[in-house]
Amino acid sequence: MSTSVRRLLLLGVPAVLFALITWQVVVHGPLLRLDARLSRSLVHPDGFSQALSDLGNVQVAVPVLAASLTYAAWRGRSGGGGRWWLPPLAAAVPMALVPAIVVPLKEWTARPGTPVVPPGVGYFPSGHTATAAVAYGSATLLLLPWLRSPAARRALVGVCAALVIGVSYGLVRHGWHWPLDVVASWCLCTVLLTTLSLVLGVSRSRRRSSAGTPSSSSGPSSPTTSSGPAAPATSRGSRTSRSSSSSSGSPGSW
Repeated sequence: MSTSVRRLLLLGVPAVLFALITWQVVVHGPLLRLDARLSRSLVHPDGFSQALSDLGNVQVAVPVLAASLTYAAWRGRSGGGGRWWLPPLAAAVPMALVPAIVVPLKEWTARPGTPVVPPGVGYFPSGHTATAAVAYGSATLLLLPWLRSPAARRALVGVCAALVIGVSYGLVRHGWHWPLDVVASWCLCTVLLTTLSLVLGVSRSRRRSSAGTPSSSSGPSSPTTSSGPAAPATSRGSRTSRSSSSSSGSPGSW
């Protein structure tokens, strides 16, 4: 399967699934009954699940992204690369889009919470899941080109996946969100992160071209494959708000 087909699938399939889930929530379709049964079998509030869900707090996830933006901007500028500011700027945009997309959807769908949380609406989609997925995912995409070792890149992707899965599990296990709230946020964030990866890929290709490096195999993620005077140039050139309860620590409907 070609790269373009994979990217098309990563954009199209999650978008269709997100639309389907949203439609079921709005019309109170049969998928919600399955969702409720699954939630009842999974909910078991405890301190561990709450600690995991806290990793999706804006106060935790966004500073991680901010640190990654700062590091990437510093490396890009110190390396003398053109348009060094573009990757950090592009990585910041999806995080800004999360509340702009999620908050109106919460108001429109007005989905009630699980029996564990106080009565109220606005639980779809999960803002904590979206915050974690976009913040940690954007940071990962931004930092990957600066890691020389394939093992280090795999470790970074693994940590990112573990954080997002941990937040998702904690939210469902503690009863803060229905499972479909979390799955919908996965779909939404897959579209955002795939779009970001395309933008970052175009930016890296332009920097390689300006550095006189014709082959994509010698990009910033594998600088050791280059040799001769082109190697240093390639290496340089390639380089949502939680509404917490003050008494219980509940993430509320975000």
